[in-house]
Amino acid sequence: MAPNILWIVTTQWRAQALGHAGDANARTPFLDAFAVAGTDYQQAVTPHPFGPFARAAMLTGVESPGNGLRDYFDVLPPGARTIAHEMGDRSYSTAFFGKWHLSARDKSAPLTGEAHARTIVPSENRGGFGFWEGFESGFQINNPWLHGTRLPEPVRFDGYQSDVVCERASGFLSGLAGPWFSVVSLEAPHPPYGAPASGIAPAGPLSISLRPNVPQPGPAADRARGELSGYYAHIEATDRSIGRLVERMPKGTIIVFTSVHGDMHGSHGLFRKGWPHEESVRVPLLVLGAGAAGKDLRPVSLVDLHAMTTGWADGRPATELRSAKTGGYARISMPSVVALPDQCDRAWTGYRNQACKFVTGPDGRIWLYFDLGDDPLELRNLADHPGVLARMNAIRREISS
Repeated sequence: MAPNILWIVTTQWRAQALGHAGDANARTPFLDAFAVAGTDYQQAVTPHPFGPFARAAMLTGVESPGNGLRDYFDVLPPGARTIAHEMGDRSYSTAFFGKWHLSARDKSAPLTGEAHARTIVPSENRGGFGFWEGFESGFQINNPWLHGTRLPEPVRFDGYQSDVVCERASGFLSGLAGPWFSVVSLEAPHPPYGAPASGIAPAGPLSISLRPNVPQPGPAADRARGELSGYYAHIEATDRSIGRLVERMPKGTIIVFTSVHGDMHGSHGLFRKGWPHEESVRVPLLVLGAGAAGKDLRPVSLVDLHAMTTGWADGRPATELRSAKTGGYARISMPSVVALPDQCDRAWTGYRNQACKFVTGPDGRIWLYFDLGDDPLELRNLADHPGVLARMNAIRREISS
């Protein structure tokens, strides 16, 4: 029988923020065990370190702007073919739960609040999923508003958002005849970091260990410690929610855990996402039930999940990654500038593997070049060093061939 397949997608959970990844601040017992039992793609990146662009790329298997999204407020085109259509063609039932962030929003309304949380996503804008229950956006980490197939109008649910969405999803999926494909999309650990985290008490800011590339002492370190205190509380709470969800899944379900992007949290003095640095573009990617347990060090992008998932459904356990056709490099980019506080100030395009990363700005000129083998914290930008341009041009030829 074809396997049930579940994607669990979080927001702003950077690859470094897991116990098994060596983060002393992160209390993630469930995901640590998940990483041991499943495949841990340790070189995974988001194609675009910003929510709507990454979500559209994951669902369609097409990078932005080719999937229809160039601007933060762009809508996934109603006619866009998504993974839900592909799985439906394979006789799968399809279901979506949680944050959508791909429909029309009121640009004049606050990004955080009930206006966006209660915005109704029309059925034609739900990506082809047979069952849909979620919310457009709004960052209501507690007491979310949900609407959809069985809720024609938004209804407020008391509780921590990760708990509510995972419980609603598990209740529906545990009684659904297979095969099915589902996406459970969570906002945590996205800001507001000071929001209550399902009873998890935040650690004291002074107890937080910062990454060595956070300038300290100084305002960036002070701000980072304050935000990370809440961030790690939401990580612990959401790890627990995900654990309960997975425990209720039918035996043999293929389960994916990831995040659409990370957060700088003061590294290089920067905050939030959109930046081409490791804290922003590297994401966790764990897969349970497909392939051998252990670490996979191949360059992989979340845009690969589309083909990986259809491959699992078709009984093809191994799928060629896109990096195999781009010289062994995963492509990363930001198609536009998002005019919000702390975000990256330019559009850019880059390529990354375990050894190096190069990034060009909107004019096509080299902006960043890092030797990740010798400098994993990206402390030395080699873009202006002699010989780097020749090296980058050689990589470009390798990719284009």
